[in-house]
Amino acid sequence: MKHPYRVLLYYMYVPIEDPEMFASEHLTFCESLELKGRILVAKEGINGTVSGTVEQTEEYMKVMKSDPRFAEMVFKMDESDTHAFKKMHVRHREELVTLRLEDDVNPMETTGNYLKPSEFFEAMQDPDTVVIDARNDYEYELGHFRGAIKPEIKNFRELPDWIKQNRDMFEGKKVLTYCTGGIRCEKFSGWLRKEGFEDVSQLHGGIVTYGKDPDVKGKLWDGQCYVFDERISVPVNQIEHVIVGKDHFTGEPCERYVNCGNPECNKKILCSPENEHKYLRGCTHECRVHPRNRYVAEHNLTKEQVNERLSQLLGEVEI
Repeated sequence: MKHPYRVLLYYMYVPIEDPEMFASEHLTFCESLELKGRILVAKEGINGTVSGTVEQTEEYMKVMKSDPRFAEMVFKMDESDTHAFKKMHVRHREELVTLRLEDDVNPMETTGNYLKPSEFFEAMQDPDTVVIDARNDYEYELGHFRGAIKPEIKNFRELPDWIKQNRDMFEGKKVLTYCTGGIRCEKFSGWLRKEGFEDVSQLHGGIVTYGKDPDVKGKLWDGQCYVFDERISVPVNQIEHVIVGKDHFTGEPCERYVNCGNPECNKKILCSPENEHKYLRGCTHECRVHPRNRYVAEHNLTKEQVNERLSQLLGEVEI
C-alpha cells in the first residue's frame, strides 16, 4: 500500500551569497507547494527536512535540482501517512550545524573519507577502530551503533572540547563517525583531520541511509533513530529490534520520548504513559510542582489532585 505523504531529508554545503534573501524567497516557494517542515540556510549551504504529498515533494525536488547550486542534491525519502510537521519554517543561520569553532571548517575543502553503509558495517568490526556518535545525548540514548562511544556532552558544539580532553582514546586508531543524515559529520570529521587525526571516515548519508541499505539492513544498530519531526523516531535495524532506551523513572526498556512538563526545563525524557501520568511529566520533584507544569494545565488538575499524585510518590512534599 502506497502512503500519500513523503518526508524529505537533505543538506548541501554550497555557497549561498545572500542567505537571508534566499530564506525569505524559499519560504514563499515552500508555502506555495503547501509543504511543511524546517529548513536552515547559511552562507555555507542549506539543510532541510520537509513533508508533503508525493506530488508536492516531487515538484520540490525537481525545482531544487533545476538550480545549478543544488543539481547534485541527494534527497533521503521516507513514506508517511500524514505530514511530519505542523508548520513551515525557513530560517537564516550563521552555521548549518553549531560548532562555533574559532577556525571554521569548510567541508568542501576538508572532510573525512566517505564510507558506504556496507563499508561502514565492515569498518565498525575492525578492532583498531573507534566509533564516535556525533549527535546529542538524548539521540544516543534512544538508539546507537553497537559499541559506539557516547561523548559526555549535551550538545554537538561541546564535541570538539570533549575530543581534546579525551584525545588518548583515539590516538593511533581508525576513527569512524556518524550522525542522522550526515551533515554534522561532514564538518566534524573535517575538524578531526585538522586536529591531526589521520584515518577519519564518516557514514555517507547517515543513519537514515544505513537503515534503508538493502545489503546491511541496519545491522549492528540497536534501538530507534531520533528524528526532528512529529514522528520522533524511526526504525533502523531490519533484522532485529533491540531496545536500548530506559524509562527515566524506572529504568525499564522504553522508546517513548516526552518533554518535561516544566517549560523552563523542557528536558527530553523517555517514559511510559503510566509514568508520565504518575510523575506529572516532571523529570524532578521541582518540575512536578512547578506552577506552570504543562501536564497539570493540559489535564486541568486541581491542587488536590496534584497533591494526591505527589503523596503516592515516596518522600515527595505536597504543594
